Amino acid sequence: MNKPTARERAASFCARYGLSIPILEAPMAGANSVPRAAAIVSAGGMGAFGAAQSTPAQIADWVKAFRAQSNGPFQINLWVPDPPPVRDAKVEAEMRAFLAKWGPEVAEDAGNATPPDFSAQCDAVVAARPTVVSSIMGLFPESAVREFKNNGIAWFATATTLAEARAAQTAGADAIIAQGYEAGGHRGAFKNENAERQLIGLLALVPHFADHLDIPVIATGGIADGRGIAAALTLGASAVQIGTAFLPAPESQSSKAWTDALARTVPEDTWPTRAFSGRLGRSIATDYVRAAHAPDAPKPAAYPVQRGLTAKMRAEAAKTDKLSGIQAWAGQSAWMASHEPAGDFVKRVWDEAQTLLP
Repeated sequence: MNKPTARERAASFCARYGLSIPILEAPMAGANSVPRAAAIVSAGGMGAFGAAQSTPAQIADWVKAFRAQSNGPFQINLWVPDPPPVRDAKVEAEMRAFLAKWGPEVAEDAGNATPPDFSAQCDAVVAARPTVVSSIMGLFPESAVREFKNNGIAWFATATTLAEARAAQTAGADAIIAQGYEAGGHRGAFKNENAERQLIGLLALVPHFADHLDIPVIATGGIADGRGIAAALTLGASAVQIGTAFLPAPESQSSKAWTDALARTVPEDTWPTRAFSGRLGRSIATDYVRAAHAPDAPKPAAYPVQRGLTAKMRAEAAKTDKLSGIQAWAGQSAWMASHEPAGDFVKRVWDEAQTLLP
């Protein structure tokens, strides 16, 4: 039996999820935008809401605002919780002193910050009934998967290795988001301690998944134009997910310092770092990130302690539009990010991709 072509895979995926273009917006927690998501949906793609740090009320508010602008397909993304962190008072004290050089003084109890209640977030997703709920950092509990499926919500699981992808497929995932090493933002490794060892490029990851899985693969990481889309589909993906390339879109309402920096950020100037949250993520190598990686810099605290410690610095930097303290996530194709409207970008890059597909 002949395998489906790239065009056939994409068409089948689009038909299943109500799309006309196989492009998904990446769920970028901290850089969510209702107008951008709605514009992407209007163009034929799928919108997204990164709800990692959102309360149930905030999830409900975002969905209400989105549905006031669009009745199209969208995903909500949740982080699977890590085990409780191992605290180290000495590490935290050293980090507080270091961070005081980059922003406001850090309170002694800043590291006590905790993420929103995960079970309550899952309940909020069920109540919101998005097209898709996507996971990162692990697998949803069986009870949550059952509840999502009973309410007609598909599950897309982010994976960084085939072992992770197979575990997600066995657990009931409807599709796998193959997160390449090139991707901006947090790495989706199931085990935090393995993140640096699981840095696989998208060109190797997508065919490895496509050849060994029975569910669709969605490629993400470093895709910013039609060439990247065509390559991912040719390698076996059924759709792509794009994040960084959307940040400068007028609908994004992102920090000017951040979006201006993307245009001058070459691939080697995006660094994997734990300096913002304690979890590995790819960021622009700002002055703060470079200083945090210097030989004499203190070790980052565990997640989510480090996130709590950096909260004031990040908030102050966002308020003053100061790049050095902004959590400026960026993929390796940041330099290709476009300032055109999000919907125009989706249509343009899909037109480009179709000229390259057989």
